[in-house]
Amino acid sequence: MIYNLENEFQRKAFLARCEDCLDKASVVELTTKTFRSRNQNSYLHLLLGVVAMDTGNTISYVKEWYYKRLCNPDLFIQEKEDRYTGKIQVIRSTTDLTKEELSVSIDRFKRWGSEQGMYLPNPGDESLLREIEIEMGRNRGFLGG
Repeated sequence: MIYNLENEFQRKAFLARCEDCLDKASVVELTTKTFRSRNQNSYLHLLLGVVAMDTGNTISYVKEWYYKRLCNPDLFIQEKEDRYTGKIQVIRSTTDLTKEELSVSIDRFKRWGSEQGMYLPNPGDESLLREIEIEMGRNRGFLGG
């Protein structure tokens, strides 16, 4: 579990967890986590996580259906000819995008989110992005991959 000790509520939860471990004489490991500046991919992952938590879908569902198919079909959906089944749709991977295409796709996704009443933070909003990362860690089982 990750706790942000700058947050009073999370600090109390951390102390309660420590007390519980002490009472049980548990074997524990304590590490500190540093948050570095984010690249486009990790920033996109956090935005996908916000939408997943807001809509109750998995991150992979949000990525394919909202981010790729709904907001950026021109960048991700390609039609190819299969010799057995005819025309098929293929979804590009984000790793195939250029840096500029990824920027455009993220901007479109943020605009769409805003139109849906969701706040998707800017890359420089480190404290909010840190909170999102923590919340995503808490909801890992529901968010899938």
